[in-house]
Amino acid sequence: MIIQKEENHGDYLVTRQHPQQNRIFMEKTNALYLVVSAGCGVACNVRNYLKTLDWEVLPHPPYSPDVAPSDYHLLRLMAHALSEQRFTSYEDTKNWVDLWIASKDKEFFKLGIRTLPERWKLGIANDGKYFD
Repeated sequence: MIIQKEENHGDYLVTRQHPQQNRIFMEKTNALYLVVSAGCGVACNVRNYLKTLDWEVLPHPPYSPDVAPSDYHLLRLMAHALSEQRFTSYEDTKNWVDLWIASKDKEFFKLGIRTLPERWKLGIANDGKYFD
């Protein structure tokens, strides 16, 4: 399954690239899908489609970096590491990011995913307001 941008509306639609392969994946996997950093129109279209697949879609505030794993774990730590970097070209920047990501082991990424449920519960308990 891929998400692609529809040029004339700017909405994201979920399409099947290989329907047979996706059906096998869906039968063998309990999928949870968290929509982050998406406008209401985008999130609603994707959410509605995923519900037709019987996927559980977690409720999420329109923008809450406190519970988005990419923001609170990956990007926060990357931003800290970037604070002392200076780049002179796009290639230098891309190379640094590629090396930084490659330097992280599997456990680094698992930690971000494993801490999501607690962060999510905090977001719900705080009615979607920011927290530290």
